[in-house]
Amino acid sequence: QVQLVESGGGLVQAGGSLRLSCVASGRTLNDYVMGWFRQAPGKEREFVASITVNTGSTYYADFVKGRFTISRDNAKIAVYLQMNNLKAEDTAVYSCAATRTLKLTARTTDYGPWGQGTQVTVSA
Repeated sequence: QVQLVESGGGLVQAGGSLRLSCVASGRTLNDYVMGWFRQAPGKEREFVASITVNTGSTYYADFVKGRFTISRDNAKIAVYLQMNNLKAEDTAVYSCAATRTLKLTARTTDYGPWGQGTQVTVSA
């Protein structure tokens, strides 16, 4: 089973940028749809973006369109989330996850395995 490790989180001022990485071990991600999710304190986990690794097709939550970009590397062992124009409300733990449903799903329950998450904190 693929294992996922996120990195790239940190503290940034509002308006700044961060690039999150999700690296797979054990196999390539060629047969997966990969998703980024986030969970803020006291809130449920919510969908951010997903990508079909094989084709590069993408799907975004409305609240990140135009600010965040999901991508994958040519070797298909990593996916990224470029986050620009960050806002205080983007503060959360960001996690990546894999699904073999082969559709750009936003449903948390469609995904597994999950990475451990990386903290993103945006100061106002």
